[in-house]
Amino acid sequence: MGIYSDRIFPKVLDWAMRAPELKPLRARTVEHAHGRVLEIGFGAGHNLKFYPKSVERVIAVDPNPGLSAMARKRMQRSNVAVEHHQITAERLPFGDASFDCVVSTLTLCSIPNVGAALSEVHRVLKPGGEFFFLEHGQCPDPNVGRWQNRLTPMWKVIGDGCHLNRNIATLVRDAGLHINALENLVLPKAPVTIGYAYLGKAVRQP
Repeated sequence: MGIYSDRIFPKVLDWAMRAPELKPLRARTVEHAHGRVLEIGFGAGHNLKFYPKSVERVIAVDPNPGLSAMARKRMQRSNVAVEHHQITAERLPFGDASFDCVVSTLTLCSIPNVGAALSEVHRVLKPGGEFFFLEHGQCPDPNVGRWQNRLTPMWKVIGDGCHLNRNIATLVRDAGLHINALENLVLPKAPVTIGYAYLGKAVRQP
């Protein structure tokens, strides 16, 4: 990571992720989380205030040192116990079937090997465990999709690896997770090329 990734981008991302319009979507994403929860792409910890009382502990994973420093303040104020790891999601140091739930919000777009990360999500979930996600990605409209493909190389530079054109539903299914709830929407105040989103829940089959 360089100066942009470590110092500049975290501040820009934190500002964007604090948007009031995202709060209802964050709340909906984690409203049924429970037990021992793994959150990949924890960022600056914006989901913490929305976790319900049914959550016993959050194990937070994020590789960015700038975002991790920002997250500490929210962790200290949180009523939820948080254990933070500054690591990537592609190779998790946790045992098989060790989590009741996994949460990911606006994260899968920027993980270099997203397939490996989702395979790890599948591995660490208990049988019957749930994966809750809010992610932006590929729009099924061919015209929008073409623009997303054109813009993605530039957007990856601006967004520190963020892809606009990943089909989130396909990636989740390819990891062996069964999607049993999925809503498509456009993130508030965002153009469809950037804000086409997937809000859903997937399950590791028993």
